[in-house]
Amino acid sequence: MQHKIDNTDENSGNLRDLFYKYLIHWKWFLLSIFAFLILSKIYLRYSIPIYKSSASILIKDDQSGGLASELSAFQDIGLFSGPKNRIVDEIEVLKSRQLIEKTIKEGEFNINYVAEGRIKSSDVYGKNQVKVSFLNKKERLYVTDTVFSVDVISGNQFDLFDKESNKIGRYSFGQKIHSKRLGDFIVQKNVVFDDYDEPEPLKKRKTIIEISNLATCSNDFKNRLNVETLSKFANVVEISITDRVSDKAEDFLDKLIEIYNRDAINDKNLISEKTAKFINERLVIITEELGNIEKDAEGYKIKNKITDLPSEAELNLRSANEFKTEEISVETQVKVVDMMIRYLKSNSESDVIPANIIPSDNNSSQLIGDYNNLVVERDRILKSSTKENPLVIRLDDKINALKNNINESLLRLKGSLSVKNNDIRNQGNILGNRISKIPKQEREFRNIFRQQQIKEELYLYLFKKREETAIALAGTAPNSKVVDKAYSTGIPVSPKGSLVYLVGLMMGVLIPFAIIYLKNLMDTKVKDRHDLDWLGIPFVGDVPHSDSNNEIIQSDSRTSSAEAIRIVRTNLEFILNNVSTDKAKTIFLTSTVPKEGKTFITMNLAATIAISGKKVLLIGMDIRNPKLDEYVSLPGRGLTNYLSTNGADIHDYIVKQKGYECFDIIPAGVIPPNPAELLMSKKVELMFEDLKKEYDYIIVDTAPVSLVTDTLLISKNADSFIYVVRANYLHKPMLKTLEVLHRENKLPNLCVLLNDTDTINGYGYGYGYGVEVENKPWYKKLFSYIPFIG
Repeated sequence: MQHKIDNTDENSGNLRDLFYKYLIHWKWFLLSIFAFLILSKIYLRYSIPIYKSSASILIKDDQSGGLASELSAFQDIGLFSGPKNRIVDEIEVLKSRQLIEKTIKEGEFNINYVAEGRIKSSDVYGKNQVKVSFLNKKERLYVTDTVFSVDVISGNQFDLFDKESNKIGRYSFGQKIHSKRLGDFIVQKNVVFDDYDEPEPLKKRKTIIEISNLATCSNDFKNRLNVETLSKFANVVEISITDRVSDKAEDFLDKLIEIYNRDAINDKNLISEKTAKFINERLVIITEELGNIEKDAEGYKIKNKITDLPSEAELNLRSANEFKTEEISVETQVKVVDMMIRYLKSNSESDVIPANIIPSDNNSSQLIGDYNNLVVERDRILKSSTKENPLVIRLDDKINALKNNINESLLRLKGSLSVKNNDIRNQGNILGNRISKIPKQEREFRNIFRQQQIKEELYLYLFKKREETAIALAGTAPNSKVVDKAYSTGIPVSPKGSLVYLVGLMMGVLIPFAIIYLKNLMDTKVKDRHDLDWLGIPFVGDVPHSDSNNEIIQSDSRTSSAEAIRIVRTNLEFILNNVSTDKAKTIFLTSTVPKEGKTFITMNLAATIAISGKKVLLIGMDIRNPKLDEYVSLPGRGLTNYLSTNGADIHDYIVKQKGYECFDIIPAGVIPPNPAELLMSKKVELMFEDLKKEYDYIIVDTAPVSLVTDTLLISKNADSFIYVVRANYLHKPMLKTLEVLHRENKLPNLCVLLNDTDTINGYGYGYGYGVEVENKPWYKKLFSYIPFIG
């Protein structure tokens, strides 16, 4: 858990330092933000706003209402039974180039009226002072771009200029102007011009008329037009377009929908009109053909003396059957009569004659009845009398006479039946002949009747279709219903003020941020202790920049540099904690290259330790380039003189520093020709052994390690090494030298000190008291109250 907290603190520190690194340039950020906000304001002032207008329509089908569903009663005659319009197809129709071109032509949307301004020109659609009307539009009007301008000079006259501002002439409003390329046109004062309340100078401004070619204009509108359904399950389609003038966008959408519906109606009517024309033409032909066939049928009936062939055929068949039945009946009666005649001839006894076999409507039956009565009477009398009885004789006479009468009557009946039978047979033959002709007549008349029926059915069908087509023409409905007319919110969709200001604010922050970031990225110099963390070497502190580089720290010094070196002195105590206290603690200071402030740190560190009451000796062992004399007055003799002189005493070269009780210095001495050989002598070790017995601290100023090996030759005499790195001076790749020395352990008890840090950039701590206590920048004081940052 503790490790996690430490990581959090370290990350917070890194973030805080990174924040301070950019916050110190707050003036540049503020200036950049202000500049970009001004540019955003200028951009919004002079940019052309883009508005969005939208309209919604309902694509009609059988389920979405409309005339087709209301006239469903006519579906039995074929009306409104076609396939439903597919929404996707209708969307493509609405976006088609052909429909857009028609809209542009009818609405003259390829003609733009632009008013000149001092800085920018603006489209004055709907508020244009003048209007150009073309009397006979030529095709070239739609294939080339044309620009000319109208300069109103009075209420009745204007000057006309070409694209290059060359004056064409002065004309009056309403005057016909001839153009070979554009055709005849007139310039009229717009209605809005008369009612529009503008100052007189503004009314006289020049109006530029721009005529775009149709292909380019239609492509422009097509790219800005958007058609989409509002949902998957609805037939409502939203049509939207963006334009610099919202009124123009609204008019374009309304005109587009109007032409779309009109074209749909025209397409439907075109089919119906062609159908009606075809039907009428066919009706004329069919009527004539039907009249000819009916005349043929009439002539055939007259020729064959028939009115209704099926009825007459049925009647003839019925008559033939009746004749046949009657012929059979007559023949039967003839046979009965013959049989009675034969019976009379064979009946000599004058017996009773069979009755009821002769037709009752004949006289013979009556005679037979009388005859049988007489026979019965005679036979009754003979039962009580004899044949000689006069009454019997008289009855026999009557019977014989009546029998003769019966015979004659039967013969007459037979003759009449024979005549009747012949007559019936003749009539049957006549009917038979007629009946035998019926199939042929029926076949011939059926052919005529069939043609008549076909023509009549076709005539009735066409007549009915003509009425259906007339109904369809009268009831043609558009494909769509306007749900919402074109409208615009009046708020520009581009540029959006809030977005432009936001982008300006972001650019105002990002531009200086990017510049600072690139500057830092290209700057390979060491900046702060974070650039040293990867080495893994103990860090004893950083010393901020000091304007008084040649002044040594005194007991009353309260500068930030003095306080930083005091912190370094304290941190060194932890590093030298394991060093024996019987002898002096030897601290060597070195650097990578010259001019990193190594001698300055050495001098002030020694003075700081001396102020604390410790006995301190400062030895200048950078014998190739001694710098101690830049801080204090030192004699020309020193360490090199001691090392190069046999029998010399080191104490003769020690110089006591004025103003300090326990601060001695051994100067570097004269620059020798063989510095490395001098430092390799045994006198160096003997010198350190003797001096460690006399002092509490020995501070040694050594040569930079990247240039010479002097420091490595004497490193074994050190208890600790302070490696001075100057901020904003040493390049990071040169830290590789320090990393190698640390990895190979060539410098014992190594630690790092960062020198000449920039307090303004946030690397110093604002050490000290009194006047310099409040040297923190204002923003650090402000954010110091925020736990995460301060």
